Amino acid sequence: MCYMSKGTRNIIFYLSMIVVFGTLMYFITKAGENHQIGSVIQTNHDAPTTLSEGFEVFRHLVVEHIKSSLGILLLQIIIILLACRLFGWFFLKLGQPTVIGEIVAGIVLGPSVLGNLFPEISAFIFPLASLGNINMLSQFGLILFMFAIGMELDLGEVRKKLNETILISHTSTIVPFFFGMVTAFFLYDTYADSSTPFLSFALFISIAMSITAFPVLARIIQEKGMTKSHLGTIALASAANGDITAWCLLAVVVAIAQAGTMLSAVYNIFFSVVYIALMFFAIRPFLRMIGNVYHNKEVIDKGLVAFMFLILVCSSYLTEILGLHALFGAFITGVVMPSNIKFRKIMTEKVEDVSLSLFLPLFFASTGLRTEIGLLNSPELWTMCGIITAVAILGKFGGAMVSSRFVGESWKNSLYIGALMNTRGLMELVVLTIGYEMNILTPPIFVMLVLMTLVTTFMTTPLVSLIDYCFPKERARELQPVVSQPRGIFKVLLSFGRAGNGQVMLDVAHQMFSQANHKLEITALHLTVGPDVNPMHTDNFEEVSFGPILYGAQKLNIPIETRYEVSNNAGQDICDIANSEGFNFLLVGAGISLSDIPADMDASRIRNSFYNRFLRHIKAPASWFYPGELLKDKTKFFIERSNCPVGVFINRQFVKATYTLIILNSAKDLFLLNYASTLQRATNTGITILNRLQPEHPDYQSVVKELYVYTDLQQHGVISEEKELTQAFLRGFNFMLVSYETWNIVSEDSKVALQRMPSTLILSK
Repeated sequence: MCYMSKGTRNIIFYLSMIVVFGTLMYFITKAGENHQIGSVIQTNHDAPTTLSEGFEVFRHLVVEHIKSSLGILLLQIIIILLACRLFGWFFLKLGQPTVIGEIVAGIVLGPSVLGNLFPEISAFIFPLASLGNINMLSQFGLILFMFAIGMELDLGEVRKKLNETILISHTSTIVPFFFGMVTAFFLYDTYADSSTPFLSFALFISIAMSITAFPVLARIIQEKGMTKSHLGTIALASAANGDITAWCLLAVVVAIAQAGTMLSAVYNIFFSVVYIALMFFAIRPFLRMIGNVYHNKEVIDKGLVAFMFLILVCSSYLTEILGLHALFGAFITGVVMPSNIKFRKIMTEKVEDVSLSLFLPLFFASTGLRTEIGLLNSPELWTMCGIITAVAILGKFGGAMVSSRFVGESWKNSLYIGALMNTRGLMELVVLTIGYEMNILTPPIFVMLVLMTLVTTFMTTPLVSLIDYCFPKERARELQPVVSQPRGIFKVLLSFGRAGNGQVMLDVAHQMFSQANHKLEITALHLTVGPDVNPMHTDNFEEVSFGPILYGAQKLNIPIETRYEVSNNAGQDICDIANSEGFNFLLVGAGISLSDIPADMDASRIRNSFYNRFLRHIKAPASWFYPGELLKDKTKFFIERSNCPVGVFINRQFVKATYTLIILNSAKDLFLLNYASTLQRATNTGITILNRLQPEHPDYQSVVKELYVYTDLQQHGVISEEKELTQAFLRGFNFMLVSYETWNIVSEDSKVALQRMPSTLILSK
């Protein structure tokens, strides 16, 4: 009896199914064609009969699909996302918040640039009939964003700092609000719409002058490393307090603007107070109970998330029909979310990524499409734009600075707070959009206020740097040379990425350095990379990242200092810390295991074909496609920029160095023997030295002499006669020491063998 494998039977069954059912469907189709009505038959007679005619039909269908509502919307989203990412990255390189670049991207895509330079392209990508779709999506995105902003505000922390910050926050709101009223008085006759009441116009100008962008301010403080400092705490609390006040004022302003007069707005305001009372005294306690039960990802299921979104939408709907705008309801919903920080973080993660990455760029584009800088077509209009910007800066910066100085802050801190509170960013655009959609702000005034937003946000980072420069005493202390460490102390900076890798690298540091003739001090450094890191998440990131390494330090009875920072350039920041704080050794994780995956196994083939034939023409680095090259680049970066010796660790399930291999390729590699001696005392590891030098090499005799001295002194030192690395040879070791120069040679000559390499420490002298 002939045996048939399971795979063969499956293939035969699969082909049989296709043939049988395909034949049946063919006969059904033929039978159905006999029942076609005349018009269908006539249409079929017009069907293409050649490939060229078929292509014309295909081309016609493609054009129709491109011009369809969905096709246009998807094309708009693609272009908007690409533009926002590009401009955000560019402004980030200039040291500015990405939101500046995204706002500029929106303006570039609008009539000011694209519409002016390429009107046909602009009309094709952004036809007037399609703008309603973008506006609707952007409004929904703003609802999600304001919900996340509300969750970022911790009312408990605001209350704790209320006595210290209420004067700063309210002064920096009232002063620019007053200046806005005065400015509106002079603008009203010339620039306001004739149908707009003065009170509505003046209130919107005033609220636009007094708003602060809490998210942008929080990220600037975070990037400056001031989050837990006195200044950072005061600035954050003042901005949070001011934001709550400003959004409540905005709700009142919108209610008055929609009602027309203060008397007409009484009912709107009354029911708004009822709504706020309901949210804080009924919904908030209920949500607090939910937060105490559901506070981790295992128990927060889709049903609970859907319920939270239902509350969000209902709240936004209530404030919309009460005349307060849906965004205010979203903000209040975020504020009354359970105070349990873990619950808030989980909900923020679910909302923030989509709102920031997808919907907010649509809002920037929507704003840019309304911003036609060409409307400012006279010196008078540009002068007025400058006056509005100057008044906004004077009111916000001056009010915050003077009140900060009044409550006892130093001049430097007062100027800092003024500069930070003057940041407007995205929050200002939200206010302006509401005013524009309500026809309170005319297009020229809208453009002036958008430009004011850009200027006041853009100036924050340079202004903070200028303040630092203007206070030489503080700056001199920052620039003092590093005092050398007392003799007998060996400081190691251990920088790791994944939490689990930190504990493993601590084991490496302990085994490599603990038995040397000095006291070991280890600082564990973890950096979170990215300009958009939510300050609310950093404590949680810190707790999760350092948990394993602190547990390992407790087991080994090693004192360890932990350090957490947010960085935009992790490699450079690690080197700066190592250099400026006098560390004796920098230990960093490779971030790659060079495991035996097909991409690595076929690396040589990739380099010899695709890379050589194509990538060299476009001058793309090999590290884009070959992980080994990425490791070389990373190691070279740290070695060139660090003043101390560097070790780059490749983790291959490291536990303990019991069988250690040392590779020597020249006399320069002999410094590895000192590390091996310390390691041997700590772990009693067996040391095998692979001397790859040929007898004719000029360093051969000196290296052999040193090796014999070493093996005489070391109980477990063995010199290997192997000249080539093979997989079988490497399987006998669980740890390897190699210099950076030798690693470059070995990794080129023995790519396949290194798929079975042990955990490796690449060292510089």
